[in-house]
Amino acid sequence: MKEKNNKREKRVYDEAFRRDAVALLQSSDEPLVQIAAELGVSQWNLRDWRKQYGDSNGSRKPSKTAAVAVQSELARLRRENQNLKAQRDILKKALGILAEPSGNASRA
Repeated sequence: MKEKNNKREKRVYDEAFRRDAVALLQSSDEPLVQIAAELGVSQWNLRDWRKQYGDSNGSRKPSKTAAVAVQSELARLRRENQNLKAQRDILKKALGILAEPSGNASRA
């Protein structure tokens, strides 16, 4: 009987395929494992290709939920900024009133 060779055959992917796979990964909201399975490649290959061909930090584009979170944080900070400016203006007016010479003060 023949013995089966348990070693996997090593596949070679051209650079264009690897770059397209990384572009797909970065533009998709799907997890790396799922995209790798759909492309028929190892998740480890795809991870390495992302490091090689992806952007400098290897991150994907921000998801829609991240964009919504950023927008809500921006709105909250704008409201807080507006409130702080109003408090500052009130304090400036109060300081101005206290700094004015009083007409009721006795003159020597």
